[in-house]
Amino acid sequence: MARIDSHLHVFPPHSEEFPRQVTEAAPAQRDESVEKLLGEMEANGIDQAVLTQTGGAGIEDHAYLQYCFKTYPGRFRGIGLIPEDCNDGPGHMDRLAANGDFIGFRLKRLGGPADPFAPMDVRRFTTYPIWQRAAEKDYVMWLYLRASDVHLAGHLVDAFPQVRVVFNHLCATPAKGKFYWDEKGRPQLESPDFFTTMHTLYRLCCYENVAVHLSGQYACSREPYPYRDLADLHDRLLYSFGSKRLMWASDAPWIYPDPGYGACTRIIEELMPAIRSDQLDDIMGNTAKEFLGFPDLD
Repeated sequence: MARIDSHLHVFPPHSEEFPRQVTEAAPAQRDESVEKLLGEMEANGIDQAVLTQTGGAGIEDHAYLQYCFKTYPGRFRGIGLIPEDCNDGPGHMDRLAANGDFIGFRLKRLGGPADPFAPMDVRRFTTYPIWQRAAEKDYVMWLYLRASDVHLAGHLVDAFPQVRVVFNHLCATPAKGKFYWDEKGRPQLESPDFFTTMHTLYRLCCYENVAVHLSGQYACSREPYPYRDLADLHDRLLYSFGSKRLMWASDAPWIYPDPGYGACTRIIEELMPAIRSDQLDDIMGNTAKEFLGFPDLD
């Protein structure tokens, strides 16, 4: 079976060759290289991975991921970003995806009415042209939605049943003022015991084009590794979606300090000890290979 890490980030120090957005979490000299990632993958039996852009949404900001694809052909697939003020979202998508390595695009906002009871015409959503192009070109929509946009997701999924959709990080949806970085440099979500917005999203399991990442546990849990307070949620996601629409991901580099990459590769077995071996194989790679179209490695 293929073992695939279906969501993580790599980035080099900011430079003229590889420009990127500089933030408190990713200062200019921070180096989270693809070679460091490959070392972790090889030490833990992970074959391929999805590189998700962070640190800027402009075409030039994606230069490092393009370098990764060229230097290590077949090992990676990419998820790009679209500037929120972009006047030509579809054109931006096509330019990034031209060489076939960027297979999809991450969205945090959907651009529809804030009132969930307002009339919903998806053609008026600001991201409608993006979804339309995804339908035309078979791009994947990679969603890490803000809580205020959760009610819009089902309308777009229903309107575009041919578009593959992946909800990041257990369907977690950061609320305004409830997202912060901890002392270890990891994103954290302040959430109630029952994730109301998360529940809304995992009910989209009736759509066969929707998959979910089993990742980001460190950001949602109130306990240390292996985050056993999230075991019931993992069971519900498995029951709802089935293993063929669930994908494991590490969310590196944020997990390097705690719990470590190797520990992340074992988290599904820790939280789901009764899982069948074929289901584990799906989650640890087979789903990502089929759903995202990873090539066979020589």
